[in-house]
Amino acid sequence: MDRLLPLALVFGLVLSKLALAMLAPLAIGIWHNEPEYVDFIYAFLLTQTVALLLIHIGRKRPFHLQVREMFLLTSSVWLLVWLFGALPLAFYHGISWTDACFEAMSGLTTTGSTVLQGLDDMPYTILLWRSMLQWLGGIGFIVLSVAILPFLNVGGMRLFQTESSDWSDKGNPKTKHVAANMVWLYLGLTLACTLAYKFSGMSWFHATNHAMTTLSTGGYSTSDESMAHFSHASHWVGSLFMFLGGMPFLLIIAGLRQRQISKVFNDTQVRGFIWLVVVVGTMMSLWLWLEGKFPLEAAIRISVFNIISIVTTTGFGLTDFSHWGSFTTVLFAFLMVCGACSGSTSGGVKLFRFQIAWGILQRQLNQLIHPRACYPQRYNGRIVSEDTIRSVIAFLMAFGFTIILLAACLALIGLDPVTAISGAVTAVANVGPGLGRVIGPDHNFHELPDLAKWLLSFGMLLGRLEVLTFVVLLLPRYWRYS
Repeated sequence: MDRLLPLALVFGLVLSKLALAMLAPLAIGIWHNEPEYVDFIYAFLLTQTVALLLIHIGRKRPFHLQVREMFLLTSSVWLLVWLFGALPLAFYHGISWTDACFEAMSGLTTTGSTVLQGLDDMPYTILLWRSMLQWLGGIGFIVLSVAILPFLNVGGMRLFQTESSDWSDKGNPKTKHVAANMVWLYLGLTLACTLAYKFSGMSWFHATNHAMTTLSTGGYSTSDESMAHFSHASHWVGSLFMFLGGMPFLLIIAGLRQRQISKVFNDTQVRGFIWLVVVVGTMMSLWLWLEGKFPLEAAIRISVFNIISIVTTTGFGLTDFSHWGSFTTVLFAFLMVCGACSGSTSGGVKLFRFQIAWGILQRQLNQLIHPRACYPQRYNGRIVSEDTIRSVIAFLMAFGFTIILLAACLALIGLDPVTAISGAVTAVANVGPGLGRVIGPDHNFHELPDLAKWLLSFGMLLGRLEVLTFVVLLLPRYWRYS
């Protein structure tokens, strides 16, 4: 236990930053004379008090992280931020503790599922806090996927390990340098997205909120109609910046630093992401146009927006794609679990794992034809180690089993099969909308029983932490040797 006490310093510092973030909606509430600003005062004081207490406990102890501590630190930080991030929502008179925790978890994991109704008339303080939770969760996951998951070798992420992923050297300055660059890029893209939304016809408040939830590929909106409430120009802005949110940030930074942005498009994962959007977007646009559901321009705009929104796991609503026919529903069901690039803010399986799995299939087929031949698997010009292949396969199995188990639990408490299965998929893949008449794109999760909301919240956390990062804590062997 003494080895775990230094982690209190990290917990305290993180909660302190979360408390500071609460000052922004507090100021907005005072500016607009909204009584809800008092809720943020209470939440700020409580969060900051706990933060200072944790800092006091951990600041005098030697700080050294090993793999076991990193697993616990990663999961515990998300749990702490979730619980304290839910406080302002819970203090608001119209939201129960269950709904507040669901909304906060959906925000931090950038899932985008919501239980709130009447967003158009909701206080600015609440709307801004929801958007900020997603924005903070987005940058948090970028750091997680670039610096921590490769170090822990979770789900094949060691394939993207760099100097910034090396935690063995406490004095490594590159970790802070890379993290700072990612934050600046994230801020710059958020600012650019805000300006683009403003020029598309949104007010400054709506533009700022949607910029934060677009870059984080979260999908929270300030309107019950989601993006359908805004102009056609804003749909194209959203498509562009959702796409950028699904790109690997570390690769973009490297391209900008070397002034060779073309290197970004030479990446196998990026090319796969682009081809996926282009091919599926073309198929979907032609389908909607030929079926007479939309004119050609609307078919292209709606198809591209919805495809990017789902594949990046943003989940913005534009139209209910489940009404377009069986073909589109099945296609979107696959896109829900697909995800965009590793090192982005998106959830899901991630494209590189599908590409690795496709390579494994090709390798096995060749091995069946020529049993004695050697077929090394390559990705981005580098040989993929057997360790990485095992890690990818383990993740895919854990990801699929988590969805099956969660769907079974949801069915046991009375949810219909479509709601249970699509709810499990959208939670673990961090997408947002589900399928069917209860949680489809035109609805939200308000009607679900409280137990279902808690189960889905846990599913969101598992999906955001790449499943294995949290599951390893459930093993008795982990605690036996900690």
